[in-house]
Amino acid sequence: MPSLATSGLDQPDRTYEIHEVAQLTGLAPARLRAWERRYEIIRPRRMPNGYRAYTGDQVALLRAFAQLVEAGERIGDLAARPREEVLSQAESRTFDGSPQAALLHAIKGFDRERLEGLVAQQLSLRGLRAFAEEVVLPLAQEVGDLWALGKIPIAAEHLASEVVLHALKGGLRVARGGGPLIVAGCLPTERHEWGVLASLAVIQEEGWRIHYLGADLPVEEAVEAAWKLSPRALALSSSDPAIVRANLPSLAALPAKLPPEAMAVAGGGGMEPYARLLRTYGYHLGLGAFRKVPR
Repeated sequence: MPSLATSGLDQPDRTYEIHEVAQLTGLAPARLRAWERRYEIIRPRRMPNGYRAYTGDQVALLRAFAQLVEAGERIGDLAARPREEVLSQAESRTFDGSPQAALLHAIKGFDRERLEGLVAQQLSLRGLRAFAEEVVLPLAQEVGDLWALGKIPIAAEHLASEVVLHALKGGLRVARGGGPLIVAGCLPTERHEWGVLASLAVIQEEGWRIHYLGADLPVEEAVEAAWKLSPRALALSSSDPAIVRANLPSLAALPAKLPPEAMAVAGGGGMEPYARLLRTYGYHLGLGAFRKVPR
């Protein structure tokens, strides 16, 4: 089940600690260290405290290696091959015969009309939740990886985002229902919406009504909206720990400012390093907060 935000590999200045890389690649920290030591696949920068700091393109490359090893390749053989050969092999395996392959081809070709048609087709065939889980999230990961590796330009990433996000937002507007209301948005300066919208599609199918306020949302304005709309939950999302850290004072004060019936929810990869602290503030974390629809 997806989190409330994607990893944000298309953020050029962001770095990742080893536990984040383990989550993004499926590789245990011990294996990451061993690959670095034995095969020198990548060399993460060392922080003053000794921690490893991985760049987005390094994470994307490690994900390609992990995918091929899972498919039966030997890491020693892969490490001896040219980087571009490994990336091409992983890319060809990722969406071979899948609907994402056609979507990615349209994105790379800047074919907006074709992309819009394919997105509409997949949304109609699968429904909103399956479209989000089976198409959007894998595609977001691949587009982020390709951008981080310099294999697609930012204009292609922007095209993909505009078309896919428009479809997700349209799907969320269609089904209102009679369930409890959740007001949701992204923290100030957070502009990555693929993950939060995909998660809201899942939550909507659990019986909630969604009122999405968008990216780069001032925390005080989120509180103001909660008082006007009287939701059962206010959810804020971020993919970047640095954004969460910058907003911790506002986040700490938020739960006490909400209407009595509204719970505060924090989601996304950026929130995970602060999970324990956020719980002490009074937050529920991630999709688990929405698994039981309140009466």
